[in-house]
Amino acid sequence: MKRYSAFLALFVVSCVLLACSQQDKSKRPSPPAAAECKLADGKTIKSDYSSPRVKGRKIFGDLVPYGQVWRAGANEATTFVTDTNLTVNGKDIPAGSYTIFTVPNADKWTLIVNKKTGEWGVPYKWESDELLRTDMKVGKLDAPLENYTIEFHGHGDTCMMLLNWETTSATVEFKEKK
Repeated sequence: MKRYSAFLALFVVSCVLLACSQQDKSKRPSPPAAAECKLADGKTIKSDYSSPRVKGRKIFGDLVPYGQVWRAGANEATTFVTDTNLTVNGKDIPAGSYTIFTVPNADKWTLIVNKKTGEWGVPYKWESDELLRTDMKVGKLDAPLENYTIEFHGHGDTCMMLLNWETTSATVEFKEKK
């Protein structure tokens, strides 16, 4: 009887843990979102991320401090998956799965492409796994944006990635390496 009780207790705990790990991510305060760019030859660049909200807060330079690595979203680290070889500002990104992070500043951002995947977004401790760091351009949005978004605008063999939130837009262009 003791074995049965112990087995039943272990089974119940396992079920509860499984249910918690399978929670509906769409009910999070920063729900999941995705962006995709299709290149002219049908190859793709995809990103999965969590989309936090402004909720009346000051974002860049406050909630997201300047000069520090940010996970480019919320919750899990933001994914970046390409099924073709790319270049960004003259640096190579082989086809594969990565995570992306940024270092925001008022006038310039840095994009980090990291080989480590499946990680929670903070704290950032994977410098040794970085594939590259590259500059991003920063501009102001025409109107404030409540939801953080990643967008891609494709044209031929290039995809412009835009990270938009609050009043800021940070952009970088990826080009298919032929």
